[in-house]
Amino acid sequence: MSAQTIPSKINARKFQEMLLEWYDAHARNLPWRKSRDPYRVWVSEIMLQQTRVAAVIEHYHEFLRRFPTVQKLAVAREASVLAAWSGLGYYRRARMLHSAAKVIVRERDGTFPRTSVEWRTLPGVGRYTAAAIASIAFNERVAVVDGNVERVLQRIVGKAISGEQVWDLAENLLDHARPGDFNQAMMELGATVCAPRSPACLTCPVTQMCISRGELPDIAKAAPQKNREVHYALHRKNGSVFLIQRPKNARLMAGMWELPEIVPPPDRNDPLFRVKHSITVTNYSVAIWGLAEPAEVTGQWCAIERLPNLALTGLARKVLRRSGIFPASGRPANSSRVGGQD
Repeated sequence: MSAQTIPSKINARKFQEMLLEWYDAHARNLPWRKSRDPYRVWVSEIMLQQTRVAAVIEHYHEFLRRFPTVQKLAVAREASVLAAWSGLGYYRRARMLHSAAKVIVRERDGTFPRTSVEWRTLPGVGRYTAAAIASIAFNERVAVVDGNVERVLQRIVGKAISGEQVWDLAENLLDHARPGDFNQAMMELGATVCAPRSPACLTCPVTQMCISRGELPDIAKAAPQKNREVHYALHRKNGSVFLIQRPKNARLMAGMWELPEIVPPPDRNDPLFRVKHSITVTNYSVAIWGLAEPAEVTGQWCAIERLPNLALTGLARKVLRRSGIFPASGRPANSSRVGGQD
């Protein structure tokens, strides 16, 4: 999409001014916006991929406490990185973040890339993430397109567009004086005002330039959620919990620790408790059963004080917190170690 195909209703300069004025007044107070430090921007952008802001805030602070610099992250054990990431899901992101930190420290002498092209050479950094980091941390004049931005642009032009059309339109609308702020403003608008359903058009700062002013009937809807019931055993003795480790070659959450999944007891007495858990398009109803000894399964008794340093699956962490075993803060008891020092 070239500049000539932008609807005449949209004045790019006016659009930029109105959006940035709104952003300056209404942007959420998020911890990663307090600094242009490329390490902190990078960590936040990786965490925010397909993850709710509320979940990221909790993990962002703890992750930086453990790994305050790229050097600390680079020398950390993978298990320590996964433990700090536990609960965010999509653990490949953590592994790629760890790998990229090693590249930055060992091959770039701790110097961060400054352009989006350079960022894309690092493990786990795609087009969107590279543009976001480069524009926010280094003020590079490059636009971003994520799900929020794509939805805003589709509604602005009044039709479903995708692929390079969306990226071209984003580039044409980009404010070159404040590219990082503009990109964040576009994402903020999609996240808080131009929502997937029931957009708040009356409070939108650019509504007078929006052709659709609401939902587009031909924008693809999200896949329907599936429901599934699963059962796990909670074995405890002498201050320890019985856990099993997923295979190193598992397709999902390789090497992570979790509770053993079981067939529910035949007498079907009430479980200890239930929790809800969602992964991508599946909603799980999880029943937790208290059993004295583990079944015939290969696992390990793990001391409760060690749990915050284990790479637990998000579900295991949720269950252990619900049971009162795992500390709410997620920090090891009586420990001040960070990074690769644990």
